Amino acid sequence: MAMARGYAATDASKPLEPFTFERREPREDDVVISIKYSGICHSDIHQARNEWGNSTFPMVPGHEIAGIVTAVGSGVSKFKVGDRVGVGCFVDSCVGCASRDIDLEQYQPGLVGTYNSFEADGTPTQGGYSDHIVVKEGYVLSIPENLPFEATAPLLCAGITLYSPLRNWGAGPGKKVAILGMGGLGHMGVKLAHAMGADVTVLSQSLSKKEDGLKLGADHYYATADAETFKALAGTFDLILCTVSAEIDWNAYLGLLKVDGTLVLLGIPENPVPVHAFSLVPGRKSIAGSMIGSIKETQDMLDFCGEHNIVSEIELIRMDQVNEAYERVIKSDVRYRFVIDMATL
Repeated sequence: MAMARGYAATDASKPLEPFTFERREPREDDVVISIKYSGICHSDIHQARNEWGNSTFPMVPGHEIAGIVTAVGSGVSKFKVGDRVGVGCFVDSCVGCASRDIDLEQYQPGLVGTYNSFEADGTPTQGGYSDHIVVKEGYVLSIPENLPFEATAPLLCAGITLYSPLRNWGAGPGKKVAILGMGGLGHMGVKLAHAMGADVTVLSQSLSKKEDGLKLGADHYYATADAETFKALAGTFDLILCTVSAEIDWNAYLGLLKVDGTLVLLGIPENPVPVHAFSLVPGRKSIAGSMIGSIKETQDMLDFCGEHNIVSEIELIRMDQVNEAYERVIKSDVRYRFVIDMATL
């Protein structure tokens, strides 16, 4: 076993603190990665504070990992020492399940999260707020050489979370796409939908980020606090991606869809979503959900971002600023993702 250094939540009520723990010695199919940058996702906060009720402590969060390969097992063929690589939201899955589907593995049984999860032998997984990680070759991703390393880290969660539904629901030329929420997820949706050729609208509570939205690729920007927005945009969109987890008037947003339009939930509200049947039936409209993406799709996303020079807009922080960053994420006080420089650990 090799000792690793990181920051961990030791209890739901306590701030993250320095933590030393063991990583496994690399097996023949493993890749050892020196972590250079680790993004902060709001789900890190939910789990570190046990807000989903499934947390195991001590917990080293982090599933937006960018690093350099430092060693490979004897059976590894896709990676070599020195490669720029990433690790996203999961590090294993059930390869023997009857329902196995490499294009949809994030929805299959047996998924092993990068942290707050357990490997097959019962060992708890620990995430990217640490100096290194050991991951099976099949769950390691190649990062294009042209992408700035630190700004690529959030693509491993925020990027794929938006890329997957945009691809699945056919965003592209001739399609009108709305991104609900202009935050860490939403700003990636703007960039990706624009690069795919869709007509992109941001729906945000206010116009405070309008300049940013238009600069990142939005064609239109509307304030949802203005009731006139819902009159002006009625029946407009083929696809709405909802990146917020706040309580909203779902029926009002369904009114913005065209016939056969779809509202996709990416953020997870605390309470059940109340929807009237008449918001759906007359226009053959749909509400759907989407969760991250498979390893194959995540690599496709990274390659797409490499072709179009797409990365996240970030604020780089020191490791010892992580607790302050958590509070700022809750207040939406970041444009648009925090990334930890692991050299400061």
